[in-house]
Amino acid sequence: MNNVMVINMGLKSIRCIIFNQNGLKLGSAAIAINTAINDKRVEQDPAEWWEKAEIVMRKALKDAGNVKIEYITVTTSASCLVCVDSNGNPLGKAFMVSDKRAEKEVQMISEMKEFEEVKKNTGLDMSVSLMLPKILWVKRNLPEMFEKTRYFMTPNDYLIYKLCGECVTDYLNATKYHYDLAKKMYPEVFLKKLGISVNKLPEVTDTGVCIGKINRNTAEKINSNQDIKVVVTSYDAICSFIGSGVSEEGEASDVSGTVTVFRALSKKKGLVNSNKIYNVPFYQEDANIVGGSNNLGGGLIEWVKQCYYQGEQYPYEIMEKDANESEIGAKGLIFLPYLLGERTPVWDNNARGVFFGLERMHTRKDMTRAVFESTGFIDLDIIDAIKETGVDIESVRLSGGLARINLISQIKADVLGRDVMVLAEFETTASGAAMMVLAGQGVYQNMKEAANKFALIRMIIKPNLENHRKYIYMYELYKETYNSLKDLYVRRIEILDKIRNDREVRIENL
Repeated sequence: MNNVMVINMGLKSIRCIIFNQNGLKLGSAAIAINTAINDKRVEQDPAEWWEKAEIVMRKALKDAGNVKIEYITVTTSASCLVCVDSNGNPLGKAFMVSDKRAEKEVQMISEMKEFEEVKKNTGLDMSVSLMLPKILWVKRNLPEMFEKTRYFMTPNDYLIYKLCGECVTDYLNATKYHYDLAKKMYPEVFLKKLGISVNKLPEVTDTGVCIGKINRNTAEKINSNQDIKVVVTSYDAICSFIGSGVSEEGEASDVSGTVTVFRALSKKKGLVNSNKIYNVPFYQEDANIVGGSNNLGGGLIEWVKQCYYQGEQYPYEIMEKDANESEIGAKGLIFLPYLLGERTPVWDNNARGVFFGLERMHTRKDMTRAVFESTGFIDLDIIDAIKETGVDIESVRLSGGLARINLISQIKADVLGRDVMVLAEFETTASGAAMMVLAGQGVYQNMKEAANKFALIRMIIKPNLENHRKYIYMYELYKETYNSLKDLYVRRIEILDKIRNDREVRIENL
């Protein structure tokens, strides 16, 4: 029996889960991670990641009865920058994906003539959420750190490096550095123009590939066997998609942890490119993965809890009861869920959360309902963008922490007007990584065979089509509200620059 250990680090916690090859969860452990937010800065401490990674690995192994581990892999958030020295030590805090300090660098790169060729070859525009602007920001603002940096890494790359001493990334993570998948190379000419050495970027490999064995020191610290193979998988959004078990045309997955990851599988040729979403090849299945991630999904519910339900013993249950006692459309209340700006599909760093239509009659119940409904509008907005590429979506698989709230699952079915299938395993990011390991190492012939073991459906929710008709009216208002506020968001930033303080906010749970 092959056992797989998965280190899964999201934006709010680091987890370790051990699966056997039949999809059975043998053991697990988790610890919260601190996030510091200040103005445009969103940071975490890589040293904290590794310290807590060792703890959860050791605890998960104990929970699993100290079973023998054949494989270990890592899946984390993508597009977060870690600068490490020649000894593999972090030189400072990590720039998280929603960090917005590199806005000027994005503008600078976008205006460079040399970038036109890179954009054409990769099909990827420039964004503050990607890697090259962050690296350029370090070069321009922290030159001493830039010079000391041996490798520019993602959290995935960093934790793999700590496990086995190899600086390696997968081809999907590499696209965040504007890696050219067709040529299988970084844009070396363009990097030279930016003054970034290609030798400081990770080596690129396929998913499912073994790159070495766990180092002896780590094996001893976590009380494991020392012959564990380190296998490269990919970042959390991709792994969660795989873990959802999507294998047919017309299927999509919504994985809502802290963020919402919404993607579809397509084997169609000649899809239309869109700057609203990602379209990346999935070589193992001769298919494309189309979609993207936003900035907050389940994190919206955590925000509601912190604002309105702090004193409740069972906050999620009370929250669901409150929302259920409101009505469809939250009595005319719209919530724009852009508390940290937004990525897919609007790509607006200036956008912020808004309650629109707030009246004297509205209560906590209506505000909670409006936030719940916004999670459905998020999905529908991404589906509209996916459809522009030529991919149709007939059903959606739900997982992640948000899928534990049944009312939200029903709201999503009603908003989308499609069947939604709630998976039995909510930890699809970790299970997807295990599936990629087992398929890559030949234990399973393909992902569908692995999905038959790992991605079981707990229930199917049918949409109420009368509710769907009503929700489409509210969705149109949702879109119009955002479009009307776009210019005001920019104006808000200009005003804040004149009045803001420099106070840092630390958040343990996004």
